[in-house]
Amino acid sequence: MRNLDDIREEYEFLEGDERYRLLIELGRELEDMPDALKTDATLVRGCSAAVWVYPTETAGDGALHFLADSNAAITKGIVALVIAAVQDKPAREVAEMDVTGALEPFDLKNQLSSNRTQGVPNMIALVKQHAARLALT
Repeated sequence: MRNLDDIREEYEFLEGDERYRLLIELGRELEDMPDALKTDATLVRGCSAAVWVYPTETAGDGALHFLADSNAAITKGIVALVIAAVQDKPAREVAEMDVTGALEPFDLKNQLSSNRTQGVPNMIALVKQHAARLALT
């Protein structure tokens, strides 16, 4: 998975439909999430499309690794942006991170319809809650 800085650099050079295509491409690059993990417990509430996020902790180093998926292509790309911001970082760092601020350069609220972005705060909150819980252990 690409890091957020690389994605932002490419995104800034694109306009309109090209940005949609990049989001769709990012969604396709997400690591596969097994269907068995797509449950009510991993479902992000408040999204117009179904979005699932499942946190894991990589052995030994305390870094978080997320599996995520959506049933809508552009939404899946937005999910990929959120995951790119936090993927494989220490739980404590993710818990304290301003994920919303990290995503601001993408100006999602002005680039996409509100129903595509309405679940983003819930997804960020879920990721940060998982990180905070793991940071305490």
